[in-house]
Amino acid sequence: MSTTPTSRRTGWWHRIDTATGGLALDLGLYAVSAAFAAVTAATSTLLPHRAWGGIAALGYLGAAIVALGQLLLRRHRSGSALAGLPARWLVTVVTWIAVALLPLLWQSVQRAAGRTDRAQEEVLVVEDSGRRLAETGTPYLGPDAIAALPPGEQLLGYTPYQPAMALFGLPRAATDGWWSDARVWFAIGTALALLLAVRVLRRPEGVGAAVGHDAAVLRGVQAATVLPICALTLATGGDDLPVLALCLLALALAATARPGWAGVAVGLAGALKLFAWPVAAVLVVWGISRRAGLRVAAGALGLPAAALLPTLLVDRDALVENVLRFPLGHGLVSSPAQSPFPGYLIANALPAGRGVAAALLVAAAAAIAVRLVRHPPRTARAAALVCGYGLLVAILLMPSTRFGYLLYPAAFLVWAAALDVPGIRQPASEDGR
Repeated sequence: MSTTPTSRRTGWWHRIDTATGGLALDLGLYAVSAAFAAVTAATSTLLPHRAWGGIAALGYLGAAIVALGQLLLRRHRSGSALAGLPARWLVTVVTWIAVALLPLLWQSVQRAAGRTDRAQEEVLVVEDSGRRLAETGTPYLGPDAIAALPPGEQLLGYTPYQPAMALFGLPRAATDGWWSDARVWFAIGTALALLLAVRVLRRPEGVGAAVGHDAAVLRGVQAATVLPICALTLATGGDDLPVLALCLLALALAATARPGWAGVAVGLAGALKLFAWPVAAVLVVWGISRRAGLRVAAGALGLPAAALLPTLLVDRDALVENVLRFPLGHGLVSSPAQSPFPGYLIANALPAGRGVAAALLVAAAAAIAVRLVRHPPRTARAAALVCGYGLLVAILLMPSTRFGYLLYPAAFLVWAAALDVPGIRQPASEDGR
């Protein structure tokens, strides 16, 4: 057993991340994000995205100006508190409010006032599933009920999420006010999970200052909040963000030697969406390597199973149609997820392309499984890297996927650096550090 001090991390990313106390990368992040938001506002064909871009561009621009001021101040007064880590945290929080929460609330208010172009389809799907859960005991429509819908509405009849996602739609079942918008509750859930993750990663009592670790936690939070792909998703759709935040919390709990609670956190994420299931599998393997596999598995596997059981008993066919057949491309309508990644291009450009893409995806999954068996992750950092790279490969190879799903690997890969917690004893990682 050995500790893994943050100060020993090396590599190109660490050098870029820590240059000028992290302010150079802050400036680059906010400046590029401002440009992305402006382009989105001007060119996006999705009206909720355009509305987000118009507000977020100003928020990112303001953050970039502040970061530039901090950078200049640091060059002249290197010890200034205005250019230190607490000030960077403040800028991050204010920026998240400006580029994610403010556009979200503005669109929610406009939607409550009658605008029908202020939410993506997944918001409507989650809210409808909440109503069905309250009325029938299951969030899903059966195949016959979906087939009976007008052709233009059949896509919205599907709920390709795990049953617990419908809980975010329950407020809408009670009232049509702005506060009942599912995105408001996605944001609350995301904020609570991230706050808890940051608290979990705090240095233990008696451990001295570790600026590198604290800065890595900030960078990880930025990746899950102010990164444009996350801010845009939360403001316009939002269902992926609480899933991501719970997975990050699970990794933080693993990093601080809380395997049982790590299983609970990732199990809650898995009860919301299938994207958390690979993370759960990796954490179970991590738990086995720490002789805590059953403690991790109890929550990681038990909570999703507990969420599925009631819906299975109420209407098995509806569950299978929504959770299995539709995501696998065997529903009454096709998924609109068609970002031009390699898997999608192969599926649509080659003879029997969908089969080729599926075979590549299975081969990649098999390779990752072999890697996990032969070299199981023994640290939370290693587990986060496996999750990040594994999901990146899967997203690129899936025949039907969305650009927005890249928020998962991006956040996991950046979060990994925050999981070397000073004072927490960890086994030596695979690379000897």
